[in-house]
Amino acid sequence: MRIGVDIGGTFTDLCAVDDTGIAAVGKVLTTHDEPARAVEEGLAALLAESGIAASEVDQVVHGTTLVTNALIERKGSRTALLATAGFRDVLEMRREHRYELYDLHLELPAPLVPRHLRFDVPERILADGSVHIGLDEEYVARLGRELASRGIEAVAVCFLHAFTNPVHERRVAEILAEVAPSLRVALSSDVVPEIREFERASTTVANVYVQDLTERYLRDLEQRLRRLGITGAPHIMLSNGGLATVDTAARYPIRILESGPAGGALAAASIGPADLLAFDMGGTTAKLCLIAGGAPLVTHQFEVDRKYRLLPGSGLPVQVPVTDMIEIGVGGGSIARIDALGLLTVGPDSAGSEPGPACYGRGGTEPTVTDADLVLGYLDPAYFLGGGMALDAASAREAISRIAGPLGVSVEEAAWGIHTSVNEDMANAARVHAVERGQDPAKLPMYTFGGAGPVHGVGVARALGAPSVVAPPAAGVLSAAGFLTAPLAFDFVRSARAAVHDLAWDQVDALFAEMEAEGAALLAKSGVDEVTHRRVAEMRYAGQGYEIRVPVHGGSWPETLIGEFTATYRALYRRTGPEVGVEVLNWRVVSSGPAPDVTLRLNAQVSAGDVRKGTRKAYFPSTGGFVDTAVFDRYRLEPGSRIDGPAIVEERESTVVVPPGAHCVVRGDAALEVTV
Repeated sequence: MRIGVDIGGTFTDLCAVDDTGIAAVGKVLTTHDEPARAVEEGLAALLAESGIAASEVDQVVHGTTLVTNALIERKGSRTALLATAGFRDVLEMRREHRYELYDLHLELPAPLVPRHLRFDVPERILADGSVHIGLDEEYVARLGRELASRGIEAVAVCFLHAFTNPVHERRVAEILAEVAPSLRVALSSDVVPEIREFERASTTVANVYVQDLTERYLRDLEQRLRRLGITGAPHIMLSNGGLATVDTAARYPIRILESGPAGGALAAASIGPADLLAFDMGGTTAKLCLIAGGAPLVTHQFEVDRKYRLLPGSGLPVQVPVTDMIEIGVGGGSIARIDALGLLTVGPDSAGSEPGPACYGRGGTEPTVTDADLVLGYLDPAYFLGGGMALDAASAREAISRIAGPLGVSVEEAAWGIHTSVNEDMANAARVHAVERGQDPAKLPMYTFGGAGPVHGVGVARALGAPSVVAPPAAGVLSAAGFLTAPLAFDFVRSARAAVHDLAWDQVDALFAEMEAEGAALLAKSGVDEVTHRRVAEMRYAGQGYEIRVPVHGGSWPETLIGEFTATYRALYRRTGPEVGVEVLNWRVVSSGPAPDVTLRLNAQVSAGDVRKGTRKAYFPSTGGFVDTAVFDRYRLEPGSRIDGPAIVEERESTVVVPPGAHCVVRGDAALEVTV
């Protein structure tokens, strides 16, 4: 018995899986003041309701938004930065790139370290790794004592070219450990040993900034699990789709930045075809990820706290492996309003779980997507969370009326505007995301999950031109289920920029061997003996500013590698580049243990009774407005059943809306497939 737990901005989801499939699911409101409390309360309820004994639980896998929230809300440690003399302002100078060229009021996130806590350290290492100016050890010792005496809690060290020669950074760590042992210290050569100074500095600072908060949270989580009687240490979901121990996650908290969204992508990859779109819409955000060749795409460039229209360049960059997805601030709790131009806009701010949408009856008054879906008749106010949480339809209508009045439309029309606005926003973002990665979204089925995903799935698919929508069983908690499909894994990187024809394979193999030995040792501490390693090179045409990831296989050197690069480049851009040389910037290794043998089928018999729960009015403009709509109980649907729209299919954690002109079929794995 294994349990996945996913903390979201609105709900904390739980899913228990045994040898035969999904045994039990749960969903509770997230407790933002103390996130681990919701985990404990949700687990206690899940175990009690399902009759599972705590002693039966072999593993808990956890994903959390803690790190993301701490960076956005600036709730980390008081942190200082030690940089090569003359380079302390790299965090503020960034890349001198304006993401919106003509915006005179351009806003960027403030650096996590203010200028008075950024220090120039006398030292200099050149690009080839040679020492040009030795480290001033007396300066470092004096500075370390002063920082500790002034209440500084953490120090990030980022020296020029430390990824080539880390000797100065490591000596700084030794000195600080001697003179100020209370300081947490992070070295860029340890956290992210690769080229690009600004991104390396930003990532190192972010890692140590949240390290204390993350470690305290993870230790608290361990204690709460033991208090419940779950003896096994939890594993933590990494942003790239692998798992780590608590100790590893506490050392590299920046690696769990996007742990929650990764779970949904893994679940979709485990139950769907090799190529698909995974659409996850929860209470706070919506995410879309491309699954290609049976696995989610992974990127090593990500930004936190974007300030302007979610545009790249407007956030804090972190250079760590994350599941490559588009994420926008539209979820069930996203707030609708009229902008300065008199137009309807939704998100990115959310009512969250506290106070939540107006219909939650917890003090919220702003109109949200969930309020709109309730007004449209898509949600049953008496069956939200399976009847565990009643919704207030009158409060939802009152909130939506604040939008309807200024727009001069009815409450229902305003609610439909909110609903379709969200669908179009997600479809537009998804279309760009897919095309930039060489995919046509109109040719891919869309797998939808999250509490709000199945409600909006068909609308997003229609806007994209996607042929079908699949809502797996337990779709409302599928991210938590996806955690349980992941192996223990970790990424390693070494920067060694060189033209391909100037490299000798024995030098490259030595780099790979070093990383693979590090990966095997790290996984061995977790009891993993069977370790596989996947090799990747990050390559580009000479003169290009950015690189692409290319798989490294055996074969003749360097022709095989150049052939792989050409094929990957053509797949992405439908052409090859100019007749110039090819170079490698970084070498990467992904070390992983064996993937769990798990199935995400719903482990339950089809319930006896009438499959049709009744009829209620639901709003579909194509039929002229409200129309009598059949409501079905998902737990009573037999495989092979067909339902013609308009119809609504309800389960405890989510609701599938089948609009007029569409129909759905219950597949053999209990998933609902809607033909658009």
